Amino acid sequence: MTSTVPASTRDLYRPRLHYTCAQNWLNDPNGLVYHEGVYHLFYQHNPFGTGWGNMSWGHATSTDLLTWTERPVAILCDEEEQIFSGSAVVDEGNTAGFGGPGTTPLVAIYTSAYSEASARPRIQAQSLAYSLDGGETWTKHSGNPVLDRGSENFRDPKVFRYDSPTGPYWVMVAVEATEQRVLLHKSSNLIDWEYLSDFTADGPDDILWECPDLFELAIDGDLTRTAWVLIVSVNPGGVAGGSGTRYFIGTFDGERFIEEPSAASGAGTADDGGRQCGMSGPLGGGLRGSWLDWGRDYYAAVSFSGLPYRRVMIGWMSNWDYANSTPTEGWRSAMALPREISLRTVDGRVRLAQSPIAPEATRTTDASDAVGRPLSARRTHLASMPRGSACRVRLTAPAPARGTFGLVFGAGGSEGACVTVDAAARAIRLDRTASGVVDFHELFPSVEHAPLDLLDGRIQLEIYVDACSVEVFAQGGLSTITDLVFPQGEPTSIEFFASSDVTVDELEVAVLG
Repeated sequence: MTSTVPASTRDLYRPRLHYTCAQNWLNDPNGLVYHEGVYHLFYQHNPFGTGWGNMSWGHATSTDLLTWTERPVAILCDEEEQIFSGSAVVDEGNTAGFGGPGTTPLVAIYTSAYSEASARPRIQAQSLAYSLDGGETWTKHSGNPVLDRGSENFRDPKVFRYDSPTGPYWVMVAVEATEQRVLLHKSSNLIDWEYLSDFTADGPDDILWECPDLFELAIDGDLTRTAWVLIVSVNPGGVAGGSGTRYFIGTFDGERFIEEPSAASGAGTADDGGRQCGMSGPLGGGLRGSWLDWGRDYYAAVSFSGLPYRRVMIGWMSNWDYANSTPTEGWRSAMALPREISLRTVDGRVRLAQSPIAPEATRTTDASDAVGRPLSARRTHLASMPRGSACRVRLTAPAPARGTFGLVFGAGGSEGACVTVDAAARAIRLDRTASGVVDFHELFPSVEHAPLDLLDGRIQLEIYVDACSVEVFAQGGLSTITDLVFPQGEPTSIEFFASSDVTVDELEVAVLG
């Protein structure tokens, strides 16, 4: 479909808070690594156009995860291979032998997607590149590939250092995409790899598994109690349609990941809430694990290596159903906000929670006249924001016994993205069917649903609205919804609504950019 948005206004959709490259195409985050005070974000990038193709590793750096500086393309495709997704590590022991005295190499582990013209036509295998100048320039390993199964769909290696009782070694987590299998290998030097085990789970037969990650987290902040989290992105088959990202909680003994059924993290929804969210049982169709995000536009999320004492992830903010069609000018796609990941025990089950990393407010809009008094069915105007600006809305309220309430972000009147809380059904939804430009693809207009845990009978929302996106964090990040939106109106109006009386304890609108 052809978008109705005028070409001259499309750059108004460039986000203030979210990373985008200056021009051309962007998708999966790759090689996230922290080294000597610098966060490195690599990503799938087409240096030559605004659609998918010519996959190379783009590069950006930051010292605070908030402000990013775009760097030159790090690893460029050529006639023999495209540079697909992967990871990067700090090889502090120079185990691969790429560094000289006093030099700590950064090593990228990526998928070589070999072309028909290569010696490995259509094969996907794992390769290395290294940097001896802190990530500025990269050299491909002369012995590539280092792990070749002769497969056309073996990809997306995530590598981390594992400390075993007999000594440390590298672990690679990759996928056989069409077989829906995560494969684990080990190596002492990043070059020679030995198979360990694999992991699979239930799901439709016609989907791909991509972009795995595996890491250990403390439970409830207690370092003596930990669990392992396995991330897998799926396409199609996402909970909201198209692409999406699942997670599993379990154990890892250095060789094998085993999901713990007692930690099945789709919990926290009553039967009515499950039906409201379009699910059968806690996840729908009896699926194990849970969803990292319940929206349409959060995919390929992976975490930083080299970052001590915390786990931070970044995901791609789009959906393969329509990613090539979004109505922007000269650039396409953005990253979601970085999120700090933790594990919390809720109703006796271990759950994953996500906390957004965002800048401090430059000013706060006073909404105090709405606090402490019942708000009823009429809409209450809270604030107006200039077109293309970014804001954060925080709201806490006792869960009402009946009815719904929520927020509308849009031009007022009939245009707006609507976030609705249905406490009785234990569900939250984001409706973008009238959010602005929705006609550029038939699958874009949608309504997303997420489960809502009632913690102490209260509702807590933290919502980030940028030029082309809405990210909802409910109940301290136990449920999140991420959706693109392309508003037409100016300015953006923020309104509160309720179908019956609701007393709000906190309601703050903060300008962030």
